[in-house]
Amino acid sequence: MGKNTFGKVMPRALTQQLQLMGEQIMLARKRRHLSMQDVADRATVTRLTVSKVEHGDPTVSMGIYARVLFALNLEKDISLLAADDALGRQLQDAELLH
Repeated sequence: MGKNTFGKVMPRALTQQLQLMGEQIMLARKRRHLSMQDVADRATVTRLTVSKVEHGDPTVSMGIYARVLFALNLEKDISLLAADDALGRQLQDAELLH
């Protein structure tokens, strides 16, 4: 992997997860009968940025995703990220047994 491509290539599973998250954000916006511009104004970003979020663009920062979720009153969903760490708990439990 060359220097210019480092960080630009996403694993397919991760790309799919970002696209799913974007689709869920878009559906949440539509259920609220808000336009992209409405969400952009509330999140203090551009309409283009909201479009990128809804398409799961990996170049959009986590902070922007958080602001868009806040604009949709979904900011509590951020605390769900990595909340269920089954593998980490299993590893921790395995260490406790030794």
